Amino acid sequence: MHVTAIVADALAAGRPVVALESSVLAQGLPVPANREACERMIQAIVRQGAVPAITAVVRGRPVVGLEGEELERFLRRDGITKVAARDLSAAAALGFDGATTVSASLALAALAGISVFATGGIGGVHRNAPFDESADLTELSRVRVICVCAGAKAILDLRATAERLETLSIPVVGFGTDWFPEFYAPGSTIRASCRVESPDQVARLFERHVGLGMPGALLVGNPPPEGTRLSPDLIDAAVRAALAEVEAAGVEGKNVTPALLASVERATGGKSVATNIALLESNSELAARISVALVAGEKNR
Repeated sequence: MHVTAIVADALAAGRPVVALESSVLAQGLPVPANREACERMIQAIVRQGAVPAITAVVRGRPVVGLEGEELERFLRRDGITKVAARDLSAAAALGFDGATTVSASLALAALAGISVFATGGIGGVHRNAPFDESADLTELSRVRVICVCAGAKAILDLRATAERLETLSIPVVGFGTDWFPEFYAPGSTIRASCRVESPDQVARLFERHVGLGMPGALLVGNPPPEGTRLSPDLIDAAVRAALAEVEAAGVEGKNVTPALLASVERATGGKSVATNIALLESNSELAARISVALVAGEKNR
C-alpha cells in the first residue's frame, strides 16, 4: 500500500487526517458533478485544519492519498472498476484501477492508521432482496474507525439496515439529531443509539469505544444540510421507479447501486445529485472537525 507523502507526514506528526472513498467519484456521481463534489469535500477538510486522503487502487497498488493525474483519471471515469473490500486483493494482484467503496476505503484507512472516514451514505440491505447486503456493514463491524455519513443510501431498506447495524453492535450516533438520517432527508422514524452535539463528544465517545475493546466502527449520522433536503415522498416515489427500471433492465451485482442512483437522479430532475454533493461536503467538514478534536484529546492525555 502506498501512503502519499502529505498523508504520511500528517500521520507521523499526529495531525488530523480524514479518509475519503473514490467510488462516489468514479461510479456514484456523474461527470462533472463528481469533480465539484471532490473539490468541495477536499476544501471542507482543509478549512478545518485536517488533511484529506482519498483511497483507491491505482494500477494494482492500493493508495491512500489519491492526487494529481491519478485523481484526474478517476474523475474522468476511464476504465475504473468498482472495488469493495473483497476485491482489494484481486485488484492488487491483477493490476486494476479500482475506485474503493465504503468497505474497501474503511479497510485501507484502518491499515494506514486513519481514525476518521467520511462518505455520503453507507451501503446496507437492499429493498426486496433481503440477502443482498452490502459488505459495508461487515467492514464497519471489523474496523475501529469513526465513519461520518448521512445514514444509509435512500435506495436501500433503511429499517432492515438499521436492524443489521444493531445486530453487528455498530453504534449509530446522531449528530444533533435523535434519528438515523435517511440520506436525502433528516429522518424521523428510526432512532439513533444516542445523540451528540459536538465533535468533542464524538471524540470522547470513540475513545471509550476503543478503550472498552469494542472491535468495530462508530457510525456518526449527520443529517443533510437544511435547504438541500428532499421530501421523503419524492424520494420514495423516485426509488420505487428506479427499482422497477433496474429490474426490467436486468442489472445485477455491483452495478445495481450506481444504476439506481442514476435513475433517482433522472426521476428528481437532478435534485438528488445536488443534495448528494451538499451532504458529502457537510460530512467531510464534520469528519475533519471530529479528527481535530480526536487529535487534541490525544495530545491532552
